[in-house]
Amino acid sequence: MKEVGIVGYGSDLPKYRIKAEDIAGAWGKDAQAIKRGLIVNEKSVPGPDEDTATIAVQSARRALSRAGINPKDIGAVYVGSESHPYAVKPTSGIVAEACGVSPDFTAADLEFACKAGTAGIQMCMGLVGSEMMEYAMAVGADTAQGAPGDALEYTAAAGGAAFIIGAKKEEFIAKFNGTYSYTTDTPDFWRREHEHYPKHGGRFTGEPAYFKHVLNGAKGMMEKMGTSAKDYDYCVFHQPNGKFYLTAAKKLGFTEEQYKYGLLTPYLGNTYSGAVPLGLSNILDHAKADDRIFVVSYGSGAGSDAFDITVTERISEVVDKEITTEKLLEQKKYVDYAVYLKYRGKIRM
Repeated sequence: MKEVGIVGYGSDLPKYRIKAEDIAGAWGKDAQAIKRGLIVNEKSVPGPDEDTATIAVQSARRALSRAGINPKDIGAVYVGSESHPYAVKPTSGIVAEACGVSPDFTAADLEFACKAGTAGIQMCMGLVGSEMMEYAMAVGADTAQGAPGDALEYTAAAGGAAFIIGAKKEEFIAKFNGTYSYTTDTPDFWRREHEHYPKHGGRFTGEPAYFKHVLNGAKGMMEKMGTSAKDYDYCVFHQPNGKFYLTAAKKLGFTEEQYKYGLLTPYLGNTYSGAVPLGLSNILDHAKADDRIFVVSYGSGAGSDAFDITVTERISEVVDKEITTEKLLEQKKYVDYAVYLKYRGKIRM
């Protein structure tokens, strides 16, 4: 396998937000207790003209801008999401054509709950590393669903990020040192065909699901690389809420300085397949040459993908070519609960 790395990245977020207080107020709940319990203050809301495809396209275009490559040289496009706009029609084809990718490429839409985006990154690493193609693109994006009144409604958000993987060392923004996955059949979260909203196993989603896979994925990655938390400058984990993220980071020995840039959920909500890609994009926006990043995603069902990444000097050349994730977070417009219901199509006749 050739050494592979990230040669371009980009992110996208809707500008609309709804505060936890507005959701809690509609259901007569204690907003402060919910915010303390979930560590989520507000979340993003896709507008009526936004979906996973539009978010993926914008992210991919920004990744191409930072990469500075010809889109016709991309040999694969994968879009990971659990909210693809079509049940039968690939989002990946939409993204590729909108970005000017030549028709002689391979593409697929991926699903593995919230880790479909990182699964795409691993596929791209293999295809480029085996010299089947020069570049490959992976996108993690979602417009997550949560039933009215359900606990998920406080967190299910929208956003995404794209990464272009290549093998030319002079083009690396960051190189992959290794990857590791941990997967079991753990049914903590699911949605059957024709159902509008997913169901979850309540407290079952914690210890036997999220923590078992994230912690084992992290430990497996560290064992493979011969490292510990102190060897990394930054880390990012899947973040269904702020509480789980912080607990996982602290159990593994990471400090606030290491995990703060990856933690976006308090200001954004859980963007599902976009969560870890967005956290990684924000870290790259702040990183400098030789910084080492530890990444662990999580997808219900259940599994985790882990990555060990080292940033290169080229990061300083590309960050300002596109809007940063932090700037996207700052561009926001609040909506009330009625507008939120309208935009999310939750008022059904």
